[in-house]
Amino acid sequence: MITGAHTILYATDPDAARTFLRDVLGLSNVDAGGGWLIFRSPPAEVAVHPAGEVPKHELYLMCDDIDKTVAELEAKGVRFTSEVSDQGWGRLTSFDVPGAGSMGLYEPRHPTAYDLP
Repeated sequence: MITGAHTILYATDPDAARTFLRDVLGLSNVDAGGGWLIFRSPPAEVAVHPAGEVPKHELYLMCDDIDKTVAELEAKGVRFTSEVSDQGWGRLTSFDVPGAGSMGLYEPRHPTAYDLP
């Protein structure tokens, strides 16, 4: 059956994006050959939201304390593209991934899939 999820970031500068994921976010990785890094992502969950007219997909990294995580990433030179906003069910912001656009950062305030036994 399903054994995992493989997320793809399409980047105009893949080397910069890979360096950011490896050196700034500290994600472990393997070289699939020729410098093609595959990163271990944190545990993941999938949610389905209403789309309106055009379906889309979004990627958010999750954290337990968004203020602390933002401060740690800013100290590493990460540029945030939005202020932290309180949505009631969680707190959100986004940051630049060099060569790969913006990525979300999310502190949930609701039960998560990690709460399952």
